[in-house]
Amino acid sequence: MIGGTTKLFGLVGHPVTHVRTPQAMNALFERNGLDAVMVPFDVAGADLAACLAGLQRIRNLEGLVVTVPHKMSAVELCRDLTPRAGLAGAVNVLRRVGEDAFAGDMLDGEGFVAGLAAAGHAVAGRRICLVGAGGAASAIAVALAERQPAKLTLINRSRERLLALHERLRSRFPALDVVIGEQVGGHDLVVNATSLGLRADDPLPFDPEQVGPGVVVAEVIMTPEITPILHAAARRGAAIHPGRAMLDGQLDAIFRYFSEDGRIPARQGRGP
Repeated sequence: MIGGTTKLFGLVGHPVTHVRTPQAMNALFERNGLDAVMVPFDVAGADLAACLAGLQRIRNLEGLVVTVPHKMSAVELCRDLTPRAGLAGAVNVLRRVGEDAFAGDMLDGEGFVAGLAAAGHAVAGRRICLVGAGGAASAIAVALAERQPAKLTLINRSRERLLALHERLRSRFPALDVVIGEQVGGHDLVVNATSLGLRADDPLPFDPEQVGPGVVVAEVIMTPEITPILHAAARRGAAIHPGRAMLDGQLDAIFRYFSEDGRIPARQGRGP
């Protein structure tokens, strides 16, 4: 039962019809007996700053999950960032700092590699191609680079974002073979870290004819579960790794980020 003691959490994105995080977090709040609720907010890109400024004034709002297209622009609206969020240049969780500011962290990368590990897909020593250079892609790039792949190839439509990510990775991981490419062929793991596939009329993020048996094609999009590029890759004989694994890999981390230090009270009359 929601009441006056309930702590509020939101998810900001556009669109939000596909999101799965509020459902998962509300189940965790319920399972742990915590007096909290998370709801999705559909916020267009141009409205993010005004939205966060208003939300800061809601005293019982404790934090936010940030999703497409806000992960990079939300960085500028945070008072504090963790080192990994600063390196990725993106955030996907915010929590209140004092009365009028948010601190940010980026958990997508850790969630993605945790999902790969749970499915038995190795990173170390593998040739990896990452398609995308936005918020989630940048976080995934950092997490992959930390696990010593043999090679990391970056592909993205926006040259400016691509060059910026490439430079950050080269600076932080000077021993890593990180290159800018155009084709996904010749890799062991190909990751679609773009939003292409979220809408029914989206083009494919890369040519599926370049993958086949022995290649893992991974996705970050959660809905639909099997995106068009995963369908196409499976028809070519590639192994596929759906996007839901990234969320499953970071749910506990998101929960801890929001609930540590006793930030959320127990529901009255109920224990964990």
